[in-house]
Amino acid sequence: MNSYLISMLMLVCSNVFMTFAWYGHLKNLGHRPWFVAALASWSIAFFEYLLQVPANRIGNQVMNIGELKILQEVITLSVFVPFAVIYMKEKMSLDYLWAGLCLSGAVFFIFRKKLLVL
Repeated sequence: MNSYLISMLMLVCSNVFMTFAWYGHLKNLGHRPWFVAALASWSIAFFEYLLQVPANRIGNQVMNIGELKILQEVITLSVFVPFAVIYMKEKMSLDYLWAGLCLSGAVFFIFRKKLLVL
């Protein structure tokens, strides 16, 4: 498996943990004190970092830091939207589409030199 794919798959898994760490407590621990939510979030975030750190190290073998960051943002939105709609029961809006289009532009501009070589 190539470094791009390994890095992307690990970042997707990492983002699932990250999204639950950052936002899951709003649904599950809203009635508890903030420090309980913080401890629960930190516990979940530990697993996120176990995936995110090696994913970035593997990805950095074939991508520069800007490419990794834009990739991370695209993955974050790709994980967050289903989480928000399915798990948190948020209403889908066109704002997600517009944000996705902006990120598509960011992907084009950050990867354009590599895309033009293909």
